[in-house]
Amino acid sequence: MYKNYIFDLYGTLIDINTNEWNVSLWKKMAEFYGFYGAFYTPKELKEEFFKQCREREEKLKNKTGIDYPEIQIQKVFRKLFKLKGIKVDMQTCEVACKFFRIMSTKYIKLYDGVIEFLDDLKKQGKKIYLLSNAQQVFTEYEMKYLGILDKFDGVVFSSDERCRKPSAEFFNILIDRYEIKKEESIMIGNDATSDIFGAHNIGLASLYIHTSISPQDVKKEDVLADYIIMDGNFKKISKMILKKTKK
Repeated sequence: MYKNYIFDLYGTLIDINTNEWNVSLWKKMAEFYGFYGAFYTPKELKEEFFKQCREREEKLKNKTGIDYPEIQIQKVFRKLFKLKGIKVDMQTCEVACKFFRIMSTKYIKLYDGVIEFLDDLKKQGKKIYLLSNAQQVFTEYEMKYLGILDKFDGVVFSSDERCRKPSAEFFNILIDRYEIKKEESIMIGNDATSDIFGAHNIGLASLYIHTSISPQDVKKEDVLADYIIMDGNFKKISKMILKKTKK
């Protein structure tokens, strides 16, 4: 039925639990910055981090007119050094990003059946793409760690493009870059707005899978998807879609 399968990442292929507000996270981040001479209290660092994220996103939105802008998080971490008069290179900022991600992550794993499904798609000659609202600086490494980065024919991260789902612009970056025909493609994701509404707006078929990471107030009847899985069972995707491609 479909030749191109476009996936969301977190909550769709990857089950992850993070807490960016955790007190111990900011204690360790304050220690990290202190090692470079940028001295913050944990509370000060946390507040300044979120302030910088908000301000940069608003500035990008005003500058570009994009409804759903996406900043590059490593530039926030660099600014946090600069505010204390410390000059560091971007490599150090990327280390800060990765340390932040590791310390804020409780667990990260693939949903059951992900590898098998991606491999089945490949065996049938299908093309697999990733369209993710994510920061390349740590997401790419997480994908390598979980063994799925090389499964994709194309990967597009929002941090690289300065916009994110459900923006039509973000979807069209993938469509145009890889010369994908919409009528031969389907979007698979766990967010009824970012993934499904966004796909619907540009004329893509879609499959919604409701997981623990999905917004929990979503009602099945309100989801604009062609296929719906409400119990979070990833293995049902294969039964629902993949076998249809064998006709």
